[in-house]
Amino acid sequence: MFTVYSQPTVASQRGFSLMELMIVLVILGLIAGIVAPQAMKTLGKGKSQSAKVQIENISAALEMYRLEVGRYPTTAEGLKALVAAPSGARGWNGPYLKKGLPIDPWNNEYQYKSSGASADEPYDVVSLGADAAVGGEGENADISVWKK
Repeated sequence: MFTVYSQPTVASQRGFSLMELMIVLVILGLIAGIVAPQAMKTLGKGKSQSAKVQIENISAALEMYRLEVGRYPTTAEGLKALVAAPSGARGWNGPYLKKGLPIDPWNNEYQYKSSGASADEPYDVVSLGADAAVGGEGENADISVWKK
């Protein structure tokens, strides 16, 4: 049969009051203030972990280079010796890094020294962290192949 629809009343057309909107905005702001710092910490840890993995891959390539050439690259030859044969490197059978030299998660080059800080460290590969400067804490801390 026929259904009768009534016109909406003025009371049912009413929207949100300014006070209700302000309360919702304050609640959203509080949630964002709590969640955002935690998300940024997690992102920073992710970049540091990524740098550690890349340094381990570079370290493995350096070991392969040493096995084939008989020595690690000099500081002057640098990590470029892993992708292009340096002069005088007999036995070089690279490239040892198939995708080229990686850059760290903060878009900086990895630092390489042919002798590490101690006799047990024949070389050192370092990312200087987010600040691209020596030292630092947290996300700015240096990441090295020998620091665990």
